[in-house]
Amino acid sequence: MSQRYFGTDGIRGTVGQFPITPEFALKLGFAAGRVLVDHDQHLPTVLIGKDTRISSYMIEAALEAGLTAAGVHVLLTGPLPTPAVAYLTRTLRLAAGVVVSASHNPYQDNGIKFFAANGQKLGEQLEQEIEVLLDKPMATLPSCQLGRARRIDSAADRYIEFCKSSFPNYFSLRGLKIVVDCAHGATYHIAPKVFHELGAEIVGIGTEPSGFNINDKVGATYPATLQTAVLENQADYGLAFDGDGDRLIMVGRDGTIYNGDYLVYIIAKAKLKTGKLKGGVVGTVMTNMAMEISLTNQGIPFVRTQVGDRYIFEKLQTTGWLLGGEASGHILCLDKHTTGDGIISALQVFSGLTRLNQDLSDMTEDWRPFPQSTVNVPINGKNWQTASKACVLQAEKALANQGRIVIRPSGTESVVRVMVEATDENLAIHWSNTIAQTILTSK
Repeated sequence: MSQRYFGTDGIRGTVGQFPITPEFALKLGFAAGRVLVDHDQHLPTVLIGKDTRISSYMIEAALEAGLTAAGVHVLLTGPLPTPAVAYLTRTLRLAAGVVVSASHNPYQDNGIKFFAANGQKLGEQLEQEIEVLLDKPMATLPSCQLGRARRIDSAADRYIEFCKSSFPNYFSLRGLKIVVDCAHGATYHIAPKVFHELGAEIVGIGTEPSGFNINDKVGATYPATLQTAVLENQADYGLAFDGDGDRLIMVGRDGTIYNGDYLVYIIAKAKLKTGKLKGGVVGTVMTNMAMEISLTNQGIPFVRTQVGDRYIFEKLQTTGWLLGGEASGHILCLDKHTTGDGIISALQVFSGLTRLNQDLSDMTEDWRPFPQSTVNVPINGKNWQTASKACVLQAEKALANQGRIVIRPSGTESVVRVMVEATDENLAIHWSNTIAQTILTSK
């Protein structure tokens, strides 16, 4: 059964436009609460965390009302990273966790994402059950059956200790100067403490959320600000997280940006050296081909999935592997956490560099990314598969074994993304533009 509201990463949209309205959030909380009650013999408890955007307070309140009206107890954490909600849901033995966040999107957007009791994203079966109840009228339970809501003050401290526990006790960050960019998001009061308590000197940026500045020219989607700060402060490293704390981009002391592909590679290489790499690495169709080649040359298996950490997680589950990620900075280290976590990913990179006795800059000696050219083409109902077929075949023949073509529809816009990767940048640009123009001019 197709889902009308839940996408690959929960429910997301522009605040004030359906479904990101208080009315819908109220009904969603009630529907989710009734499903949880049906599946739980005891009175269930749900944790709600949120990022720092102004609308998160409104949506949190609506969800709280819906859940308690359905007979579910609620724990409120205040601003907290998405992976922290997953962790606390699991360790507090709760029925579910809810995150109010639109991740790397601007403050005008927001979203709602659920975690199951095991700290993993809610399964599609439960999502479908919730959607069925959304079409039915609410019926608030009698007062004697209503849930209660209370704040949990220890949430941030519990998560800080969990993050620190993922870093070996015999390693330290002493002597390092690190710029930490929290994107004015949910990690603003957590990430600087984690790295400071592990010994580093910290320069914090993006740590003053106003409700309106989340991801605004800061964070993992805008690393230029971190680059400047690293160079100005003569720092050893820079770390950039996104609004909800599940992405990581790093910057070296010379200002070079290292995306998720590089960071996954470092972790994989270190685990291979220590004999702790179980199986191989999972990437996506957008993972740079040069990384795949370098992993393969070292005997590390590599497979690709669709774009999205949900698909990476599913492939890791089926293969029994532990490590995967994508260039955007979503990294899954399933030996450390059940979901992507920017802070824990950074600690695994630092641990990996220590074990390898290397620096970020040394990674460019192992491999350099092949040039990629991406063009977004408005489709407006066009049959882009048919329109591009002949041109794609021509491009594949021209590229031979020297490149790849990935064409995929956007999940949020009425566009198709044409990506061409090649050993020669001019070839990548030429064929991405040629395929895009073929789609654009088709009838």
